[in-house]
Parts: sequence; structure tokens; C-alpha cells
Amino acid sequence: MAETPPDRLSIDPRSPHFSEAALRRGVGIRFNGKERTDVLEYSVSEGWISVAAGKSRDRFGNPMMVKIKGAVEPFYQSDAPAEDKTPE
Repeated sequence: MAETPPDRLSIDPRSPHFSEAALRRGVGIRFNGKERTDVLEYSVSEGWISVAAGKSRDRFGNPMMVKIKGAVEPFYQSDAPAEDKTPE
């Protein structure tokens, strides 16, 4: 796995931008210089994050989302997992 998080990532498993390996490692987001913990999806190249709009839900029960434009800086919260190479 690369040392930089993916350019676009979503926490929704139905999204084509979902990456379980990246999410398991822990991806943090700095948006306009402040760390955010409520990000549902982001795109570095397009410069936006998507967050839930309060407690409102759509007719399928999914959170209503709002896109906010700005400087997006993703980072891994933990080091890469070490490969377990124990002899058998």
C-alpha cells in the first residue's frame, strides 16, 4: 500500500471509491488547516469533502450530504501494518 492515502475515498461500502484497506489503517482529513472527523467522502484533486447535513435523512435512511470546497489533506493515522513473516 502506498504511503499516501487515495486521491478519493468514501466510507460507504456501495461507493466505487470505497477502500477497506485504507479505512482499516485509518485515514484522517485536514480541511483548510483544521482536522475533521465527520467526513463521509473526500476528493483531493477536486478539492472537496462531503459531510452529513445535520440529522436529516433521505427517503432510504441515508444521511443527507453537503459538499464543501477547500484545501483537502488526507493522512494515515497509523503506520503501515508490518508483514508477519514467521517461519512455519
